[in-house]
Amino acid sequence: MVEIVRIPVLSDNYVWLVHEPESRETMVVDPSVAEPVLAEAEARGWRIGQIWNTHWHPDHTGGNQAIKDATGCLVTGPAAEAARIPTLDVQVAEGDTVTLGGIVADVIEVPAHTAGHIAFHLPSQELIFVGDTLFAMGCGRLFEGTAEQMHSNLQRLAQLPPQTRVYCAHEYTLSNGRFALSVEPQNEQLVQRMAQVEAARAAGEATVPTTIALERATNPFLRVSSADELAARRQAKDNFRS
Repeated sequence: MVEIVRIPVLSDNYVWLVHEPESRETMVVDPSVAEPVLAEAEARGWRIGQIWNTHWHPDHTGGNQAIKDATGCLVTGPAAEAARIPTLDVQVAEGDTVTLGGIVADVIEVPAHTAGHIAFHLPSQELIFVGDTLFAMGCGRLFEGTAEQMHSNLQRLAQLPPQTRVYCAHEYTLSNGRFALSVEPQNEQLVQRMAQVEAARAAGEATVPTTIALERATNPFLRVSSADELAARRQAKDNFRS
């Protein structure tokens, strides 16, 4: 079983430091910045050998170069965004795999937030790194894609085993949940979840990872019947003031 360390950076980003104990290989997912990531790895006696990028945005790739300079690690990311990630060494696309020690991750293309966004699914570990595609009770904004694409992505992710842990890249849960409650105020699971989220955030605790089961029950963007409905909810969320 891999060990995963959550590193909060910037205002609301999470960088995921991932260690495979048998091989002692370590990688980092979407490093916004380098210093806290390098410090955490050093404190644990881990040496970073890889970076996995889900998409090109600077708050997901900003630490690539400094970590690469410090460790000599390889950077893997979406082939479709290679021109926008100058530190990229390994380009991957739908159907490719990447490995951390003996752990295999399947690359899934999930375009919409950005045109080439990918996710890394580790079936043997029952987890997925989704970047800015699926959030706890939310989804990514449609900067470079369509509601049709996002709807397809989310329906695909919803078919993963319900116990799959979902590692997203931002702490947006409180604001997402307030919007979700405006959509489904009678959803008892959502009401209960929000009480837990509010308590956690008041105590300064993180609310991710989440799970596919929890998102199926409480995420208004998974709980739509069409791309048009998702588009309407995405527009409403973009204009929502919690």
